[in-house]
Amino acid sequence: MATDKDTLLIKRYASRRLYNTETSDYVTLEDIAGFIRDGREVQIIDLKTGDDLTRQFLLQIVAEHESRGESVLPVDVLTDLVRSYTTQAQSVVPQFLAASFDMLREGQSKMMENLEHLPNPMKTMPGFEAMQAQQRAFLEAMMQGWAQPGAAGQSAGQSAGQSAGPDDGGGEKSDSELAAIKQQLSELQAKLKDI
Repeated sequence: MATDKDTLLIKRYASRRLYNTETSDYVTLEDIAGFIRDGREVQIIDLKTGDDLTRQFLLQIVAEHESRGESVLPVDVLTDLVRSYTTQAQSVVPQFLAASFDMLREGQSKMMENLEHLPNPMKTMPGFEAMQAQQRAFLEAMMQGWAQPGAAGQSAGQSAGQSAGPDDGGGEKSDSELAAIKQQLSELQAKLKDI
């Protein structure tokens, strides 16, 4: 299995222990989370089968943080993620999340400054402002927990509390909003092809 030379390779032994091939010692999930927070790419493989277990362990790290009250993902986002597994062919959730995190890696402040101040032909397209506002809200929610350690649980808890208000229209409102976003995205993609 080929890995990038900067990717930290972790091997899982039959005993389920995780071995850091760079430092020749055993590591925990918390150690792996630390490597990732420090900006390292990590790949975890099963020593016996060669299977890539990275996704499985990353999900386990997220689940452990969430279970300890270090919530980053509001309940409505988690619910939408669960729904996206049953409607994967029609869902825009995976593409939306991937695009959002790509933008986070490029730098939130730089991106937002460019969107606000640079001339952008997309600004004249219908629905662009709504899409930009949704993107900004998502990025700000994600960055709140990263800016200050310990703030993630508080901000996510507030978000979850706000989203569970009595005027919440349930799944019907969410479905109509998702349909509107899908329509806007398809219109934008069609217009981008013409540019």
